[in-house]
Amino acid sequence: MWVFLVTEIMFFGGLFAAYTVYRWMYPDAFAAASHETDLGWGAINTVVLLGSSLTMALAVYFAQIGKRRALVTFVLLTILLGVVFLGIKGAEYHHKYVDHLIPGAGFQFEAQFQKHAQLFFLFYFIMTGMHALHMVVGIGLLAVLAVRAWYGQFSREYFFPVEVTGLYWHFVDIVWIFLFPLLYLIDRHK
Repeated sequence: MWVFLVTEIMFFGGLFAAYTVYRWMYPDAFAAASHETDLGWGAINTVVLLGSSLTMALAVYFAQIGKRRALVTFVLLTILLGVVFLGIKGAEYHHKYVDHLIPGAGFQFEAQFQKHAQLFFLFYFIMTGMHALHMVVGIGLLAVLAVRAWYGQFSREYFFPVEVTGLYWHFVDIVWIFLFPLLYLIDRHK
């Protein structure tokens, strides 16, 4: 799992590096485009994911001490919080579609920032879309864990799959902790 996570760090690291270069090159356009993101929903999603990290950590803990019912409960809560996150992200995507902020022929933005704001939204959709895809995979893994835990396949002696899935889930949460300020908080202090 650690080797896999290193490859994921390199993948997201490349996206973050490219984003940073273009943000440095076009700071005014990226700031103007960032103001079109919904700070409230982004903040709520941050809280939701932090809550899911807590529920995942508790699931691992209960797996380690052999509490099957608590393990199942906290895995299901983690799934629920992941689904809430994806629902909010889907609503945000819909608002971007309605506001013509999807990069492409129909993109509409202030004329002076049109081209570079479109670049910001390209990064926005690629980065948050890849994050959402990782969330979907994580929810699938958690669903398998929930079923296996329900049937008593984990114990104090064997909880490795829960721990490894927890590492993956925490990684996905950490990626969001970087995405939120990079995409939502540009020049919000003004």
